[in-house]
Amino acid sequence: MIPPTAGNATDMIRTTRPRGRSARLPILLAGTVLAAVACGGPEPAPPAVPEAPLAPPAPIAPPTPQTPLADVEAEGTLAPPDQAQDAFTYDPAQAPVGAELAVEAGASDGATRVRLEVEGLLPDRGYAAHAHARPCGPTGDAAGPHFQNEVDPAATPEQPSTDPAYANPQNEIWLDLRTDAEGDGEASTEVPFVFSDRAPASVVIHEAETTATAAGEAGSAGGRLACLNVPFDQVASG
Repeated sequence: MIPPTAGNATDMIRTTRPRGRSARLPILLAGTVLAAVACGGPEPAPPAVPEAPLAPPAPIAPPTPQTPLADVEAEGTLAPPDQAQDAFTYDPAQAPVGAELAVEAGASDGATRVRLEVEGLLPDRGYAAHAHARPCGPTGDAAGPHFQNEVDPAATPEQPSTDPAYANPQNEIWLDLRTDAEGDGEASTEVPFVFSDRAPASVVIHEAETTATAAGEAGSAGGRLACLNVPFDQVASG
């Protein structure tokens, strides 16, 4: 056997430890795989979380029962005495035929509340008004004097009470009002008493714009223009 030359030894070394493109191929392939992983497309979205079911709507509370506004309600359309039923006009020029009056009354805790509403009276005008002792009739005088919780002992049918100790808005029921541009208006009062064995029977609209309060004329309000029958005796004692 011929011993290898130096050049042959070199060739042997190159044969046992090859270099070149084929040797680098696995490294390049590995790098390509890593690059593909690093530069790949967007990561897949996480699975959707199911939405929680909507809460059922809160139950609607039942409506609160309405407390009756009043024990008694009365209303009427003004008509001349010979045609009237419960609403009378004695002066159509100041209390026109066709105008409407309405009264509500109720009692609780030892007090009585009364409200008067009018429609179709003269516009922009004051009217004094009071509860009277008797029902309406052919003339304004039929309704009698103002109702008083404590009756003035000095009063007579010919001379109604004008003493401020008795003729005042705490012992009587005063409902003075002022109309608007349409002739409508309202007034209300609360008095510190309830009806027992006596009760008023009507509300009278007077000629004066306000009720007098001075001694000797307290309670005075001029002529009687209109009247509405009101069953005050049906108001609960409260």
